Amino acid sequence: MGCALEMARAGADIILNDRPNSPNLAEAAEQIRALGRICEAVAADAHSREGCEALVAKALEKFGRIDILVSNPAVSIRCDFLDYEPEVFERIVKGTLVAGFHISQLVGRHMVDRGGGGKMVFISSVHADRPYGRSAAYNASKTGLNHMARTIAAELVRHKINVNTIEPGWIDTPGERGTFGDEMIAREEKNLPWGRIGQPQDIGKAAAFLCSDDADYITGAVLKVDGGFVLRDSMVEELLTDPDKQ
Repeated sequence: MGCALEMARAGADIILNDRPNSPNLAEAAEQIRALGRICEAVAADAHSREGCEALVAKALEKFGRIDILVSNPAVSIRCDFLDYEPEVFERIVKGTLVAGFHISQLVGRHMVDRGGGGKMVFISSVHADRPYGRSAAYNASKTGLNHMARTIAAELVRHKINVNTIEPGWIDTPGERGTFGDEMIAREEKNLPWGRIGQPQDIGKAAAFLCSDDADYITGAVLKVDGGFVLRDSMVEELLTDPDKQ
């Protein structure tokens, strides 16, 4: 939602997707329309090839062309490695990595066929670089997503299609609230380097930049948007104290 709103603020018309029976899709579409942009809300399973095909078909029916893709399908189910049910592991990989392949291939084919370039942004995670426990499937999926995106960038560069990746840190989403709870987030965000948990609009603004003309010369990049989240283990306490007291 954060990406869709910021893209709309930057002037984009939107095909907005969420899972079937989503309680939030209609409201989100209204917020985008309130910004003066066209928004078509499409309830489809973006984890499946068929769902992605439906999304692309609706976009082409509505607008005739696709200029930008922000790809953010994901499934995160935390579990000890030794206890992972194989079907759960496979569901996470399918919903996080394979789904990104489906939608980007379909959109990429359209962009190449129509000519004129395009923009793709994949939403990855700091989990791609760090082996956080109880997240083997998600970690592996996001690492694969990063490498897939760079490979796509290498293949599509001759078509002037920019392909980049954003790595969010700890972002305040309903999923994170459900996993950690309001109390824990309120307590722990004070200990984050930037002093707060990230907001969806932080990621949206980064996506809007990467899809803008200002990012014309950027492709194959991985942009970390985490408020220093991964720097926590590198911070030396003495550097945070008053220099006059050292």
